[in-house]
Amino acid sequence: MSVTIESRLKDLGITLPQAAAPAANYVPYVISGSHLYISGQLPMENGKVAVTGHLGDGVDIPTGQRAARLCAINILSQASAALGGDLGRIKRIVKLNGFVASVPTFVEQHLVINGASNLIADILGDAGKHARAAVGMAALPFNAAVEIDAVIEIV
Repeated sequence: MSVTIESRLKDLGITLPQAAAPAANYVPYVISGSHLYISGQLPMENGKVAVTGHLGDGVDIPTGQRAARLCAINILSQASAALGGDLGRIKRIVKLNGFVASVPTFVEQHLVINGASNLIADILGDAGKHARAAVGMAALPFNAAVEIDAVIEIV
């Protein structure tokens, strides 16, 4: 792992967890050419979904942002597993797709997914600047409040 990335994680008090195993019939990541595709990551913490429910119905924006941040940490954990522990191989985060469990009247999904975007940029600097989608969903697996997948360019 790059010294800069390691130091930024340490400065933020983040220790990457062990990459989670898939919950169904899929793989957690795929490398194709110079791209690493990370399957959707939930806001897992200590082996369980840490933030459940719907934005706009019991889950507020700061809690949703915490969920998105946890998803980003889990994306980096999967990337580390895929890259043999060397996050320095990340050339750029190409795109994050953020899914927010929310009631139909909630329209601030973009603010929720900022929790992930901000963390990725803080850790990876310019390589963390990415394209993004932030969409509302009726429900997510395990009643998770947020799920995020990623496309990453690698070297």
